[in-house]
Amino acid sequence: MVDSRPTLGVGMVGYAFMGRVHSQAWRSVSSVFDLPVRPVMAALAGRSPERTAEAAATLGWAAVETDWKRLLERDDVQVVDICTPGDSHAEIAVAALEAGKHVICEKPLANTVAEAEAMVAAARAAAARGVRSMVAFNYRRVPAVSLARRFVEQGRLGEIRHVRAQYLQDWIVDPEFPLVWRLQKDKAGSGALGDIGAHIIDTAQFIVGRSLAGVSAITETFVKERPLAEGSAGLAGQGGTGEMGEVTVDDAALFIGRFEGGALGSFEATRFATGRKNALRIEVNGSLGSLSFDFEAMNELWFHDHTLDAAEGGFRRILVTEADHPYAGAWWPPGHGLGYEHTFTHEVKDFIEAVAAGTDPAPSFEDGLQVQRVLAAVEESAAAGSGWTSV
Repeated sequence: MVDSRPTLGVGMVGYAFMGRVHSQAWRSVSSVFDLPVRPVMAALAGRSPERTAEAAATLGWAAVETDWKRLLERDDVQVVDICTPGDSHAEIAVAALEAGKHVICEKPLANTVAEAEAMVAAARAAAARGVRSMVAFNYRRVPAVSLARRFVEQGRLGEIRHVRAQYLQDWIVDPEFPLVWRLQKDKAGSGALGDIGAHIIDTAQFIVGRSLAGVSAITETFVKERPLAEGSAGLAGQGGTGEMGEVTVDDAALFIGRFEGGALGSFEATRFATGRKNALRIEVNGSLGSLSFDFEAMNELWFHDHTLDAAEGGFRRILVTEADHPYAGAWWPPGHGLGYEHTFTHEVKDFIEAVAAGTDPAPSFEDGLQVQRVLAAVEESAAAGSGWTSV
């Protein structure tokens, strides 16, 4: 049977960790969701001809470019997917939008507020011409997280009073772990704060539907120097030079905050929580109930209905795999859980549908800028002795 749907050509920049999961999403999305257009993996861009060609063959890309600017010249590319370190996001995104390409960009949106503001300006100008953009906060697309937002929107938690958010990892605890790009401020912008703290900021704001208005923060770098690496792949280093280099980002960031509307928040992002691999945790307490989520048990949402009699009260587990749960019905029978990679498929699905409908996808570049302003406020507060800093 011939697929008569119009195509949407995708060009992706970067092929490491994020490039792999984005490729998986582009490959799988049409086989799961009934989409108005058919995405085509047209071209992959990377600096190394050999490594890019190898990645393209492995990941399913039809062509290779060694300069991302060539993607903007290709007639078979309508979407540019940016999976590079943060120091190149602004340049690529602005150029792609000005060239009339839709853009999906990995988080955090940029390395600085100024870069993010330039990206937002380009996105607004492009939107007036029908060109769409989105920042890739994939944890919004966990079915349990989307269900949590639904509960808040339905008023089942009542007045929101507390938000607790943690993102705990341990992959750089070893002081001999090499100085990969994520530990260098000029490439990554910040450390645990921007890499994983950005996720819990966006996820918390998404669930409660309110933005952070101010913060008080502390940050710490536990290991000041690390062995230099010749390169990196995913979260690992490749090769050693025998020399040491300075770690220029935070290893951990903790802050309290106040949301618009008055709710209080506490946030912790660290890559030194020994034994924790990818523990993104959110708990929300309201006047009528509470909810709790942990990504290490990503198919579960815990919910407490405080309107019930105390004899029947307490947290109960919801297995978020039913057909009427967000996204879950497109996949497997109830009880058959999803994984990390599915969040990116959901992300790509929502992006494609918005582009096809001519509507603005979410989270927008404006949403990414708001998170960037929170990150900047956290850094400013930490540098000033934890003083209260408005966002």
